[in-house]
Amino acid sequence: MTNRTQPTSTFTITLPATSANLGPAFDAAALAFSMFLKVRAQAADEFSLAARGRDAAICGRMEDHLILSTYREVLQEQGKPILPLALRLENEIPIGKGCGSSAAARLAGIALAVHYGRLRWNDRRIVGEAARREHHPDNAAACWLGGLAIARMAMAESGEAQVVRILPKGEWPLLLAVPNESLSTEEARRVLPQQYSRADAVTNIQNSMLLLAAFTQGRGDLLRAALEDRIHQPYRAGLCPLLPALQPLAGSKGILGMALSGAGPSVLIFLDPKAGVNATRKRVGAHLDQQGLQAALFHTEVTARGARQKIV
Repeated sequence: MTNRTQPTSTFTITLPATSANLGPAFDAAALAFSMFLKVRAQAADEFSLAARGRDAAICGRMEDHLILSTYREVLQEQGKPILPLALRLENEIPIGKGCGSSAAARLAGIALAVHYGRLRWNDRRIVGEAARREHHPDNAAACWLGGLAIARMAMAESGEAQVVRILPKGEWPLLLAVPNESLSTEEARRVLPQQYSRADAVTNIQNSMLLLAAFTQGRGDLLRAALEDRIHQPYRAGLCPLLPALQPLAGSKGILGMALSGAGPSVLIFLDPKAGVNATRKRVGAHLDQQGLQAALFHTEVTARGARQKIV
């Protein structure tokens, strides 16, 4: 950050979509993938907002806008003046579909507050602030740092998160299946039980470790087993019909495995990099048609690119 920015300069931040939980790594890990939210900001006499791209009507509403409310709240909490901004958004991230849209928006608001409020926050503080507001650190860590992020909250007094960024070895193409319906994280959490059996907890720990090995060693062949989960996906299946419909395809030609993206309802499908993407996409689409389900299918990939900031 710089303290010499002129009022007429433009501050730009670009943040990736993320997929948290990754099957068994509930509230502990997330991947960044190549769909982005780009925010351009300039100091102005009054707040204004314009948006284009995916879900532009939602992104362009001033009322209760997550970027603006986070920006204002952080500055108020830090005792800094609130400078009005003119924002221009270009969005590729599906909103309310388990793709980290709220983490990206909160981080954008925090980054704006850090920049215009001239706060001297490091990455741990920025991720920790977003995690505190999100109530879990995984999406925020992956969005800010890129790649595969393993995250936990540190001591509450510090306001920081403990984060490890890992770059998965090899190529990791993805197919994202996004339904028309959205699902709030609060609703998805309500269906989870308060307690789990020892067997379920141990299985998830084992699968999480296997999943980490798959990414660090480039072992896509491990994903079908490593993505199995007993903590959240079985309970959310009723709210996320794409998952039980698509799970029989795991391990078939071109498909290494799949998991709910975040809390759902979207599904993240890990593709075999040696197989043809178009053929796999057509097969997934045909399978959903047979099940009477509809979803937009997006070809993307794991990205090492986290948040990028620029001042012009």
